[in-house]
Amino acid sequence: MATRERSRNGIGGELAAEFLGTFVLILLGCGSVAVALAGLPGSGRQADAFGAGNWLIIAFGWGFAVVFGVYVAGGISGAHINPAVTLAFAVRRGFPWRKVVPYWAAQVVGAFLAAGVVHACYRWAIDAYNLKAGVGRPESLDTFSIFATFPAKYFGSSWFGPLLDQVVGTAILVALICALIDLRNTAPASNLGPFLIGMVVTAIGLSFGTNAGYAINPARDFGPRLWTYLAGWDRIALPGSYQYFSWYFWIPIVGPLIGGVLGAVVYDLFIGRVLAARDTAPEPGRTGDQET
Repeated sequence: MATRERSRNGIGGELAAEFLGTFVLILLGCGSVAVALAGLPGSGRQADAFGAGNWLIIAFGWGFAVVFGVYVAGGISGAHINPAVTLAFAVRRGFPWRKVVPYWAAQVVGAFLAAGVVHACYRWAIDAYNLKAGVGRPESLDTFSIFATFPAKYFGSSWFGPLLDQVVGTAILVALICALIDLRNTAPASNLGPFLIGMVVTAIGLSFGTNAGYAINPARDFGPRLWTYLAGWDRIALPGSYQYFSWYFWIPIVGPLIGGVLGAVVYDLFIGRVLAARDTAPEPGRTGDQET
């Protein structure tokens, strides 16, 4: 009992929080894609084709998924729920390097199991969608997209465009997270930080989402991708090959890891250094301490 208590008070508790926070993220995020793609048309609640309204469901679904994932884990682990955030904080925020790989593992496992729950709840809708389309799971890119990401067709076979998209999208995410949690800056009060971080993800989905599905999180993509591979989507999932792209699986892993560190560096270079300088040497006329 004493060993268990020490584990809960230490890294064991943090890993449990990262697991559950990521689980909530994927459960609600992938669930929103399942609703927009297969649930609404399959249930008879939508007669027209997938359109802008469905994309809004996905964008806001993922945004609120982040909100509640961060609220679940934030008080214990800091709610990274994203390996790119964990790496960026290790590089630029003093997060212990010994915790990086365990955090990554907890995040991937949480994402993997949450994808399994979404699949269990929506497998009837998925099978009905594929039956109507006349394709099996190994050929159904549409239903695969409920769980993981793929590049837009206009990229062709190029890997550079999707990789750049993932680097930029994750850099935006991490830079804005740094801004929102920086108490030296205008960090939100009243415990609104998780909500605004979720709205950052919504904004990225609305501005960069169609390029490559805005994974911006290696665990968010790889955990569900691994589930779909085991559940019958075969090469679309791993190695990530379809008609116009091949071996895509590594891009939503490498791109976000690079982008996360880049976002933290950019914030520190342009904002963090200024705030640090003003903390140590306040600008005359702004301290309220002038002599009269």
